Amino acid sequence: MIIAILALFFTVVFSGFLVKVFPPHNTKWLKMALAFSGAYLFTITIIHLLPDVLMESNGSGYGVGYWVLAGFFLQLVLEIFSHGVEHGHIHHHDHGRVGSMPFLLLGSLFVHSFLEGSILVEQRYPAVAGHAHGGDSFYLVLLGVTLHHIPAAFALMSVLLFRLENFKKAFLWLLIFALGSPLGIIFSNTVLAQEAPNGLIYTALTGLVAGNFLHISTTILFETSPDHRFNRNKLVATLLGLVLALISDFI
Repeated sequence: MIIAILALFFTVVFSGFLVKVFPPHNTKWLKMALAFSGAYLFTITIIHLLPDVLMESNGSGYGVGYWVLAGFFLQLVLEIFSHGVEHGHIHHHDHGRVGSMPFLLLGSLFVHSFLEGSILVEQRYPAVAGHAHGGDSFYLVLLGVTLHHIPAAFALMSVLLFRLENFKKAFLWLLIFALGSPLGIIFSNTVLAQEAPNGLIYTALTGLVAGNFLHISTTILFETSPDHRFNRNKLVATLLGLVLALISDFI
């Protein structure tokens, strides 16, 4: 649990400092990172999250489908307020005027991040019978969330910096997003510690996050080639994300 908390918190913190290295208007590297993380996130959702939550559901797989749908459309609602920052959108004109705080943006990203952290309960995964690499799923999902948070934190920091015109103030507000997933982890590992791994709450949370991931990853993959033109670099980044997820499943 401690490793996951530190990894997710400091990933956002370090990614916030990337605005000092890469100008926000230069998004070439960001598109590559998005393609890579989107492919990885989509793959682990298909080969880990969905099979895990279906096996945890004690045969009530149809119920899981409703939670996945709820997660998919919940993310659609959250993006009304976040304007797609969680998948790397940096459109300053969408986030209000200079000098004001985008509270709805921060709130939606916090909810998004909290939910992602809430499914990272290490003891759940070995309990899933029939999964050859059950214990490793925790770390595969953790890596997926971590990779996803890099471009998201960079995009959020870019928007905050534009709005506040002060790096220190922007960085302090970025910490709200940085704390989202760690607080989700703490919540699930303490408040829900007595909840059965195949109980309704964990099934609902995992289904919600699986739907959430499906929405984000497919949006990323479609948006990296909106005009459907061949782009070798994006294709390579996408394939690398896919291969990493598949290889990790057999290690």
